[in-house]
Amino acid sequence: MTTEAPQQTTTGSGHADQLLEMYRRMRRIRRFEEGASELYKATEIPGFLHLSIGQEASAVGACWPLGRRDGITSTHRGHGHVLAKGLDSASMMAELMGKEAGTCHGRGGSMHIADPGLGIYGANGIVGAGLPIAAGVATAAKLRDAGDVVVAFFGDGAVAQGMFHEAVNLAAVWDLPVVFLCENNHYSEFSPAAEQHRATLAARAAGYGIGYAHVDGNDVLAVAGMMTDVVARLRAGGGPVLVEAETYRWHGHYEGDPERYRAPEEVAAAKERDPLLIARGHLSDAGVPAALADAVDEEIDKEIEAAVQWARSLPEPAPETLYDFVSAPRPVLPEPLAPAAGGEIFRTMDAVRLALEHELTADPSVFVAGIDVGAGGNVFGLTRGLAQAFPGRVRDTPISESAILGTAVGAAMAGMKPVVEIMYMDFIGVALDMLLNQAAKLRFMTGGRASMPLVVRTQFGAGRSSGSQHSQSLEALLAHIPGLTVVMPSNPADTYGLLRAAIQDPNPVVFIENRLQYGFKGPKPPVDHTVPLGRAKVVREGTDITLVSWSRMVQDALAAAELLAAEGVSVEVVDLRTIAPLDRETVLASLAKTNRLVIAHEAVRDFGVGAELSALAVDEGFWHLDAPVTRVAAPPMPAPYAPSLERLWLPSRDTIADTLRRIAAV
Repeated sequence: MTTEAPQQTTTGSGHADQLLEMYRRMRRIRRFEEGASELYKATEIPGFLHLSIGQEASAVGACWPLGRRDGITSTHRGHGHVLAKGLDSASMMAELMGKEAGTCHGRGGSMHIADPGLGIYGANGIVGAGLPIAAGVATAAKLRDAGDVVVAFFGDGAVAQGMFHEAVNLAAVWDLPVVFLCENNHYSEFSPAAEQHRATLAARAAGYGIGYAHVDGNDVLAVAGMMTDVVARLRAGGGPVLVEAETYRWHGHYEGDPERYRAPEEVAAAKERDPLLIARGHLSDAGVPAALADAVDEEIDKEIEAAVQWARSLPEPAPETLYDFVSAPRPVLPEPLAPAAGGEIFRTMDAVRLALEHELTADPSVFVAGIDVGAGGNVFGLTRGLAQAFPGRVRDTPISESAILGTAVGAAMAGMKPVVEIMYMDFIGVALDMLLNQAAKLRFMTGGRASMPLVVRTQFGAGRSSGSQHSQSLEALLAHIPGLTVVMPSNPADTYGLLRAAIQDPNPVVFIENRLQYGFKGPKPPVDHTVPLGRAKVVREGTDITLVSWSRMVQDALAAAELLAAEGVSVEVVDLRTIAPLDRETVLASLAKTNRLVIAHEAVRDFGVGAELSALAVDEGFWHLDAPVTRVAAPPMPAPYAPSLERLWLPSRDTIADTLRRIAAV
């Protein structure tokens, strides 16, 4: 589909009323932005500010056919979009001023305003990041089959981002009800579009096999007419459309931008096509008296002035609220009984599949997505048969890690419980923004408005000559990101119980399996078995040395403890199970008993979780330890490929046992 914008043909008083309302919404955006500019110059707005003056028509026209349940994602220049979608100007002004009563309780500021209750899934400070999130919101809409659509606003600069390609391609493959709306203001920050791109958006749309439409983004009537048609087609089951709205931003990239990259004459010429003046012309053509438009101006002037005064009168967030909204309160789960010995045995790979199957059956908001998780059943066969058992809810994706994780973020915000797979843990770096800046932060930056119940399953494991790009244990990298929960089970029963708990949890969880344990066997727990997140477990009692580990290394730790027991040394083994949040209490309670601490992990030693545990012992006043805190870990170098070198590099039962002997002898 390639079209030009149709003109609105409605006539009569209804048409005039609609035109007046469009003008009112545009005027609200203009005055809000002008007021924000003034406040920024007066230092009453503390953070970055990117204004959309000159782009009011594209925001209002695009949102015109949308209902409350329909979604939008926005950009760092998003005030106009969220106002057009229905957010009130007063709470938004308070947010810009960093006040507790702001839309996001002063946690987001200008670039991060969101209200999922109004279908506003966030402005975003990362260029292009809203596009994969929009794909997730659209996925939720498609799974619910309620006819909802999503509009993803982006600027022409975002087209250079890989996230643009991944999101549009995924939306095309899945036939998602999403409009990718480019507000082409012809500048990517300071660079003209001609220096940034060679292909047109029309050519790109054709390349993705989706529809394309072009519209004068300064003419609200043209944009509204175009979008009314496009949205109707999406509600009827049509696939994604790329819309290009040509417009112009009057101010610089940010407030304070010296604008050396464009001539004043160019800006002056652009202002001759002021969207508000064009709308006034439509009002005049429809026979609307100028006095009515003037009255709207006066009404909005008073509204924005009242919003400013109200925001000025409000308090900033109180010191005691510093930690609010980082994570959602998680359900309190009891520690389950260990599976009975002598019962049924199952493998870790069975545990993963059964946990997914249980949660898919129990909760219709759960869905699974990832590379080859559907028809292929996962590269290790873990999800085999689930796509047939749950049609549409176990979904193959393109090889697009940013789109996969962004889909999880958007779907979670829209009320689903996505479980997405990143095939190898090493590949998380390809899409780290969606964990680092989106999943981990959006609940906080939206003041708790955004829910984020999602699980990212991935796997790692050195020891089979997988090389430096397929062997990394990166839990310390992820645990350093506030807002993420990081889980690493060590046995089949915990894998089942922790994965079920993770899917039920209201927070973003990265669930890391060790692929060398997929065939590891252990007692099968009852079907209702869940294991609490954030709680370590003493898996072997001891009195002489505390040995802390996690994931597959726990099995080596237990084996080493058995060797030491035969030599008269009693080693207490603590399985962290959850890396973040760290169960400090269980570790410290064990250390208080043994007064010696050894940490064993597969990840490289430097700057790792072992270092955090070492610092914990010192911070908590264990100055009188009977021996130095010691780490058994891989040296700080990439994983070798040659088996002989990899064996030297990777810790083992024997290297752990040697360290325990040394510490016991101190």
